[in-house]
Formats: sequence, C-alpha cells, structure tokens
Amino acid sequence: MAEEVRSPDTKALDEVVTFTSELIRIDTTNRGGGDCRERPAAEYVAERLADAGIEPTLLERTPGRTNVVARIPGTDPSADALLVHGHLDVVPADPAEWSVHPFSGEVRDGIVWGRGAVDMKNMDAMVLSVVRAWARRGVRPRRDIVLAYTADEEASAEDGSGFLADRHASLFEGCTEGISESGAFSFHPHPGLTLYPIAAGERGTAWLKLTAHGRAGHGSKVNTANAVTRLAAAVARIGAHTWPVRLTTTVRAALTELAALYGIDIDTGARDLDVDLLLDKLGPAAALVEPTVRNSANPTMLDAGYKVNVIPGQAVAYIDGRMLPGAEEEFAATMDLLTGPDVEWEFHHREVPLEAPVDSPTFAKLRAAVERFDPAGRVVPFTMSGGTDAKQFSRLGITGYGFSPLRLPPDLDYGALFHGVDERVPVDALHFGVRVLDHYLKSA
Repeated sequence: MAEEVRSPDTKALDEVVTFTSELIRIDTTNRGGGDCRERPAAEYVAERLADAGIEPTLLERTPGRTNVVARIPGTDPSADALLVHGHLDVVPADPAEWSVHPFSGEVRDGIVWGRGAVDMKNMDAMVLSVVRAWARRGVRPRRDIVLAYTADEEASAEDGSGFLADRHASLFEGCTEGISESGAFSFHPHPGLTLYPIAAGERGTAWLKLTAHGRAGHGSKVNTANAVTRLAAAVARIGAHTWPVRLTTTVRAALTELAALYGIDIDTGARDLDVDLLLDKLGPAAALVEPTVRNSANPTMLDAGYKVNVIPGQAVAYIDGRMLPGAEEEFAATMDLLTGPDVEWEFHHREVPLEAPVDSPTFAKLRAAVERFDPAGRVVPFTMSGGTDAKQFSRLGITGYGFSPLRLPPDLDYGALFHGVDERVPVDALHFGVRVLDHYLKSA
C-alpha cells in the first residue's frame, strides 16, 4: 500500500504542473466554424511522448486541426485495449473578465490558472506525466493503452474524434472501453461528506435550428404573418416547457446511492416515485442528477431582421437540446408540438446519448482507485448533462466513462469552473489525479 501511494515518482508530480501550465499557454481557443488551431498543442504532446519512447501519430482532417494517437502495449496481448482520450481545444475566454490572463498558465499559491485548467488540459497533462513515469521505470500496463489527444471537441468534433472514428478506426483496434473528462472530481454537498461522481452516461446532443417564414413588409403596417412574432412564440413555448421525468439506469443508480448516503429509504423503481421531492431531500447533492432526470431544450441564439422599420420574411433561432437515452423519439415529437405549424426545425448538430454499465468490473475498479487515495470519499455514478468525445468513439463500440480524478477543496466549485471565468486547478488536485490514474491504468 505505502509503495503504491508513493507511486508514481516525484518527477511525474512536477511534470504534471509544468505540462498543465505550458499547455494552457498554447492558445487553442475553438470559436466554432473551424476557427481553431490545435497543432502547436498536439506537437507539444507528441514531442513529450516521443521523448519517452512512445511513438505518436499526428493526424489532420483540416490543416492545423491536429490529433495525436499513440499505443502503449500491455503485458497481456489477449486483453481488450483501453482508450484514454482528452481534447486539446478550449472555449473562448475574455482576458478583461479574469483575475489573471486566461492563457498565462500562471502558477500561484499552489494553483494553476488559465483556460483549460479543468477542461481539460489538466487531464491531458496528468495522462502525459503518468505514461512518461512508466517509461522511466519500465512499467507496462496489463492491457494495451491507446492515447488520443483530440481536436475540435468544443465544437462539432468533425476535425477530432469524429474524424478519427470515421477515418482511422484501425488505430483503436481492440479498444472496448474508454475514459476521459468530467468524472471522479470531488464534490462537497455537506460538511463531512465528499462525493466523487464517476460518469457512466451522457445525454445526447440535439442542437436545433428553428426557421420561421412570414410576409416581409413595412414596420408600420399590420402584418399577421410576422416571422419574428411566429419565431418568438415558438421560442417562448420551448423555454417554458416542463419536460417529464425519465429515469435512466445510471440515474436510478445515482439516486439509489445518494439516498442511501443520506439515510433516505426509497425505491427508485417505484411507479409513484416523486423524483422532484427526492431531489429536494438531497439538497446540494441533487445538483449531480437534477439536470439528467429529463430532456431539456434551452433557447440560446436569435437572428432576425436588418432594419428596425422592416419586417423580415424570415427569422432564425437556435436551441441547445439534450436527450436522455431512450427518450429521443419523445424529444422530436415534443419539438414538433412546441414549434407549431409556422416554424420549421431541424438538427443543426446531433449526437447520440450514451449509457455505460455501473455494475461492471471496470466501474468497480474506477471506484476502488479513487477510494484507495481518499478512503473517506464516496464514489457515486452519474450521467453527464452534456457530452464528450465518447459519443464519437462509441461508433467503434467503445463504452465510455468520465474519469479525470481531482481532489478539490470544498470552496472550489468544479462545475462553475467549466467554461467559466478564472478557471483554475490546485497543484494538490493534479497530484491526486496522477496517483489515481497511475494506479487505475496499471490495474485496469
């Protein structure tokens, strides 16, 4: 036990901080529409893999949109391979809103600051430091480990995991499971209780384009076929709609385990279960499951007109929709109803919902790895409200789990840091993540 806790070496703990900071300094802002260049970050990763004797392959669908893939052979050639993936792009950040420059990678008072510190250059750096430590010590995992550092996750993934899955499937031969972002972070709903939610599912992506047509005309005239009015009414109906509860297997498991931790005697399979009442009883812990007990559709963008005194003939809106596993047909039927006869809708971007088994040996090993390094912590399964590259890799039959371990202080809101201002990660959290990943990946 003591030897394992000290593993990996001190150099790996130093490197993870350096790698996180230096990757943050490489601006890989993804503004959508192809406006991003991940190549400098990909070359950074590839150089450090090659320095450790791990042969990287750099792949591009579009010049500058670079992915890195490498395979580490395991000791058991009959074992299924494991995919470990992370994306290199980040969402935009306005320096004027930040306490430090978002691409400074500043390390101050035991904290690494900058865009990507939690989403997800920290995980990129943790994996890189672990496999380099293995190379120094001659460690080999039991099963093949395939590393994938991807482009374009923060947009359509067409230049990243989608491209890899569709055009380079052979690089992932033998991979049956994968781990990536948004899981195994510490969450502190109450004093004395530390939860580590591990993702075993994702809602599907349903980004919608709504188009309303009408009769163009002068703004001073009566117009009963106003495209803006028609669109606004549909958007208002969508924004006000209350979606029905639909519990997936993973969400039921999450509610069951959380209820047990809170001493709540409840049958989550009961037909008369009042989910909203249960969420109220769970207090702050409900935040882990509340976004995933229903489908959702949030209006996010509007585009209509060009002059205040001209009624346009067309108006467009965009909706961020998310669909639970098994609830996709219901989502489409509901959108038909809410948009009405005067507004057309279509999928602007669509990806499948995912669900991974929580009673699997893999989930048990993920749970054990976290609780080994924080025995007082309690692992619970959960479903991500959003999505990751696991969606694209699922096309290859790869079951995905969200597992990028971090032990954070109670006053640091992990969820608020995603795409938020002053994104940052404690050095201690990175060290914890390296130890957990090292232990899990060697025993997986």
